[in-house]
Amino acid sequence: MMHHAQEYPGAAVSGALLTHFHDVRQRSLNLIRDLSAEDCQVQSMPDASPAKWHLAHTTWFFETFVLAACGVDYEPFHPRYGFLFNSYYNSVGRMHPRPLRGLLTRPGLSEILAYRAHVDAQVERHFDAIRDRQLLPRVELGLQHEQQHQELILTDILHALSCNPLAPAYRDGSPPASQERPLSWQRFEAGLRMIGAEGEGFSFDNESPRHRVWLDAFELASRPVTNAEYAAFIRDGGYEQPLWWLSDGWAEREAQGWRAPMYWSEDARDVFTPYGMRPLDPHAPVCHLSYYEADAYARWYGARLPTEAEWEVAMADRWAPPPGEAQALVPVLTDAGTAEGAGQVWEWTASAYDAYPGFAPSAGAIGEYNGKFMCNQFVLRGGSCASPPGHARLSYRNFFAPACRWQFSGLRLARNAERAGDPA
Repeated sequence: MMHHAQEYPGAAVSGALLTHFHDVRQRSLNLIRDLSAEDCQVQSMPDASPAKWHLAHTTWFFETFVLAACGVDYEPFHPRYGFLFNSYYNSVGRMHPRPLRGLLTRPGLSEILAYRAHVDAQVERHFDAIRDRQLLPRVELGLQHEQQHQELILTDILHALSCNPLAPAYRDGSPPASQERPLSWQRFEAGLRMIGAEGEGFSFDNESPRHRVWLDAFELASRPVTNAEYAAFIRDGGYEQPLWWLSDGWAEREAQGWRAPMYWSEDARDVFTPYGMRPLDPHAPVCHLSYYEADAYARWYGARLPTEAEWEVAMADRWAPPPGEAQALVPVLTDAGTAEGAGQVWEWTASAYDAYPGFAPSAGAIGEYNGKFMCNQFVLRGGSCASPPGHARLSYRNFFAPACRWQFSGLRLARNAERAGDPA
């Protein structure tokens, strides 16, 4: 389920993992610190989940895949929580329907917090047994899994708050203004390249095995597309002209009435953010786009979306993940470590989410983590302002269905090198 260059041989390394366990678990609680119990209860659409459910589900993961497997006499905190908080692990058992998670008014938030405290204490108490059973890699998987849900807590609560006519802010204050940066192109010559996870550190199973890919010469833009640039697409009738759209995308645009990115005001002057309604920053990366919108913009511009192999090869020599908490929750962003780095918005690629050559999912329920979703989705790369500190990496493969746009998702342009030259 994951790639590791080393195991966990000593007490010092194990102790560091336990410290990391406490840090990640605490960060989830920090994210809901300013939310009410009612905020944590709401489910604003089927794709989103209540914050309370995220807190419980990530706890269920440790209870089910770590504590129940470590050889101690552990009794589940509640006999029915497995049904309520299992997400999609069919081999573990039946589950409550995803679209109905917002109806789970009980257990209440205080009971969920007690559940988390209980499981955390049991993990610490039985950590030696967990290590002896060689389950430390599974603990790390659980932490990476929880970090994914931390990002979902933010995206889901943003959507829920956007549905409130009062436009309440998730967090007080104002985001910093973005600096204008000219767009430039970097050329990459044709050749046989390597992509995929390698070396020390964690990676999900879908990032492996590392393998060769042939790339024709291409160019990649130095930064993501900005709000001002996307606004030009709108003014030029981009949402009214089916020429730029995939057939499924045009049907989705008509069915949903899309006229602008998610959270933009009708006059394209304001945008709903974690800080409430704010003036649209023209130089910030355009955000909350579906794959269909990103692809349509690229066609209109006279370019295209990069493949994930192109993206990884191009970024390999300048990878700069988000620098940490100071940048989190800022949809209008400062630089992500370098002027041309990734990590401001998740960037749609042209690549369908599929298995790498030689991929084989792990045996048992853990094998359901990624492999079962390799159908009808597209890969996003990089990370976003909502990604937890230290969670992003060069080989990370995020994936969503092409109509999804409640994530912090944008685009970076690519073009074939032989077609280099500014559009007319």
